[in-house]
Amino acid sequence: MDQLHTKYENLKQELRALGSVAVGFSSGVDSTFLLSTAVDVLGKENVIAVTAVSCSFPKRERDEAAEFCRRNGIRHLMVESEELDIDGFRQNPKNRCYLCKRELFEKILKIAEENHIAYVAEGSNMDDNGDYRPGLIAIKELGIQSPLRKAELYKAEIRELSKELGLPTWEKQSFACLASRFVYGETINEEKLGMVDRAEQLLVDLGFHQLRVRIHGTIARIEIMPEEFPLLMREDVRKTVYDRLKEFGFSYVTMDLMGYRTGSMNETLDEKEKKIF
Repeated sequence: MDQLHTKYENLKQELRALGSVAVGFSSGVDSTFLLSTAVDVLGKENVIAVTAVSCSFPKRERDEAAEFCRRNGIRHLMVESEELDIDGFRQNPKNRCYLCKRELFEKILKIAEENHIAYVAEGSNMDDNGDYRPGLIAIKELGIQSPLRKAELYKAEIRELSKELGLPTWEKQSFACLASRFVYGETINEEKLGMVDRAEQLLVDLGFHQLRVRIHGTIARIEIMPEEFPLLMREDVRKTVYDRLKEFGFSYVTMDLMGYRTGSMNETLDEKEKKIF
């Protein structure tokens, strides 16, 4: 057995040992793979999917989560998790993700208990160990299971296994909470979250794949894959993006020459701040 499939077998052993599990389900690459594997190993009667509903989580993602569970006969619950109501969250401190994850997974733990589910699991993978992820502290404090990390699976491996399993998310773009588009210290509010959401949806509709629209005040900084730079520079596309983002409320529209990368807002942090464990 090759290394990839050895890791997959290890993941299934980890899940089997849990007995029953509530999966924090965002409809992304990782949580879809985790949920699907959990159902395969434990059976539908021992698994529930729980999706957070908030203004920082686009409706399209929520709808995809609901449709995946409906199509596969998986019990699916929605939980209201409005980050903007968490004390201090709107001020966007550097531990913003900790505040959010703590509040969300406390709610999922309660749901698991009410449904007689033994454990709660989330979909972080080995790539998440290499960036500033304060949310992982909350996960550790609450005793949330991280089976993909325990099995030492990386994002590329999860995509490969997802393709083998026929999961529709194997080539889906990576997504993160819309609050991650804000510079630390800049106030997060419903209006600006809506601006970012509409801007990113526009780019998806225009055919871009992996992308982010970072917000700096009212300046949009677009991150796309370098190979898609020519598409954005096409006259009709460039004008559409500029005009629509101005309509959404942005005063200036810019493109990041480094292109898409995860955690670009963390580039302003020093190395000591990034060491969370």
